[in-house]
Amino acid sequence: MELHATNRDKLVKSLRQQLSELTRPLHGFVLLQGGEEQMRHDTDHAELFRQESYFAYLFGVREPGFYGAIDIATGKSILFAPRLPAEYAVWLGEIKPSSHFKERYMVSKVHYTDEIVEVLHEEYKEQGKPLLFLLHGLNTDSNNFSKPAEFKGIEKFKTDLNTLHPILAECRVFKSDLELALIQYANDISSEAHVEVMRKITVGMKEYQLESMFLHHTYMYGGCRHCSYTCICATGENSAVLHYGHAAAPNDRTFEDGDMALLDMGAEYQFYGSDITCSFPVNGKFTSDQRLIYNAVLQAHNTVISTMKPGVNWMDMHKLAERIILDSLKTGCILVGDVDDMMVKRLGAVFMPHGLGHFLGIDTHDTGGYLGGLERPKEPGLKSLRTVRELQEGMGVITVEPGCYFIDALLVPAMENSETSKFFNRQIIGRFKSFGGVRIESDVYVTSNGCKNMTNVPRETWEIEAVMAGSPWPLDKSSIPSENGRGIK
Repeated sequence: MELHATNRDKLVKSLRQQLSELTRPLHGFVLLQGGEEQMRHDTDHAELFRQESYFAYLFGVREPGFYGAIDIATGKSILFAPRLPAEYAVWLGEIKPSSHFKERYMVSKVHYTDEIVEVLHEEYKEQGKPLLFLLHGLNTDSNNFSKPAEFKGIEKFKTDLNTLHPILAECRVFKSDLELALIQYANDISSEAHVEVMRKITVGMKEYQLESMFLHHTYMYGGCRHCSYTCICATGENSAVLHYGHAAAPNDRTFEDGDMALLDMGAEYQFYGSDITCSFPVNGKFTSDQRLIYNAVLQAHNTVISTMKPGVNWMDMHKLAERIILDSLKTGCILVGDVDDMMVKRLGAVFMPHGLGHFLGIDTHDTGGYLGGLERPKEPGLKSLRTVRELQEGMGVITVEPGCYFIDALLVPAMENSETSKFFNRQIIGRFKSFGGVRIESDVYVTSNGCKNMTNVPRETWEIEAVMAGSPWPLDKSSIPSENGRGIK
């Protein structure tokens, strides 16, 4: 729990700095309300609880029904636990004493939620009503607002709904070494699980069997009870559905020889997540068409990672990925014409309609993408960017996830549009109608002079084919024959 104590200290320092710059007094309390246990509709079935992310960031509490306060003047932290009924011990286990939560979560004090008013008034050392900094702000990925704390007696306090959110969201953008260690662990076990799926996939399986293998490995061998998001296990044409795997498309297709698989899966460990996508042929051998599309995306992925460093703008990285993919499609005779002209006409958005990547942390789409008055672009493709920020040392983790998809809902209008129809080689592109898509996604954080890739899975086509044929990972490259019969060095 040292991690969450460090996060609280970071917030207090940032909040004090902001208040000082505004010549505001350095007193009051940050007050957050944790998540509540949710029932399935009108039943008594409790859904598996996962803590609200801001509360998890500051306190690391895994139980529902808590509040947490931080005294800005002293930095002391207080947890308020729900007062549980006696029958809790019969059905759900021991009722823990306050000392248990104080020790486990490394806070200064623990009280009950029905004591919030009394305790905070006692702790406040200034005149008048205590000031509460409450969390209220827009999540630019969901367009939902965070919920400020509510409790009986809140009218006995002054409240500030504007100051906390941008400061706390920005704290979450820059990861500490302890946070990076958890994200690396989630990446390590998820990378292992992706490789395990590659090894065990067999033509004729159901997509959900791939999901099951991944979930089993990350839980059985990594202790990851939660996933970062719903697994996307798409094969064949389904791999062109960007967020496949939802209730109406539940990873249930039987895949066939010659299909591509696009597997977007990431485990969560102690609230921190991973987000990894691998694409490969289900039979273990790339066709020439599959190799063309895959290598176009791989080149974009690798070039972006090699270019990332402090000072680089994320929208420029997105455009770089688009350009590389369009150029590869032109080389493969799928497209014709001038790539600069294609970029002006936003043709890249036809093949990659999503953004290049997003911040990753306690949430898969982590906070901070559009803080400080940044505006979301309005052009096709660019409007899907989850951030347009300039990269800074220590920023992120951020995902790098270029893709190339053949989506009828986008291709047909583009091929009929007078400004973009000229770019398509209709004889060739028809061959890719049922191709689906390729996405390659790694989790990366920015260093002082570049970036570090935290994901470790086979990426080159020959690596994938070798692992799917039974080779260990990481590969012993000297044992893999190249085209001239010698080992790859």
